[in-house]
Amino acid sequence: MISSLKGVVSHVALNSAVIEVSGFGMLIQATPQTLSGLHVGREAVVHTSMVVREDSMTLFGFAEAGEREVFEVLLSVAGIGPRLALAVLAVHTPEDVRVAASEGDAKAFSRVPGIGPKGAQRIVLELAGKLTPTGESTTTPQGTALPAWKDQVLQALTGLGWSEKDADKAVVATEKAEPGLVATGQVGTILKSVLRDLGRGASTGGR
Repeated sequence: MISSLKGVVSHVALNSAVIEVSGFGMLIQATPQTLSGLHVGREAVVHTSMVVREDSMTLFGFAEAGEREVFEVLLSVAGIGPRLALAVLAVHTPEDVRVAASEGDAKAFSRVPGIGPKGAQRIVLELAGKLTPTGESTTTPQGTALPAWKDQVLQALTGLGWSEKDADKAVVATEKAEPGLVATGQVGTILKSVLRDLGRGASTGGR
């Protein structure tokens, strides 16, 4: 079993990356948050989980071991495959998932694209006792690099004349209102949504 990779990043895509390890290009699937910390030409270390099926072997990569742990616990839930587990971690931090599981917060899971109200309720029932909060902050620590999409959206907004304060406020609002959209990491689409909300605010004197 491959539990981690250390090597030079040779390619980063929307949902995956390739890390060169001893002459082999190892393809990993990952969340936008993990991928935002990988840069082509730079060395990186990722924690991994391999999912083996009859017709495939897929490697999933994570920036932190705790993220991998939550991913693997999610896989124990009936109806959650690796893609959906990854989607959960694209919308929520590992600590957010732990808190939601311990508090029975089905609504938190229903915010994930592909999970409906009934599925969310089943998830919290099956996760009961399996995940507990660690007490770690669920916010991004000061000095930690922003996700690539967020940095680009903020730069675009300030370049269009919005203040950093208003731009950041609008992006945070979009993250809360449209977690599924934000999880895609598609800068253009996210920017359009944020601008639409800013436009509504300006029309009502919010700017």
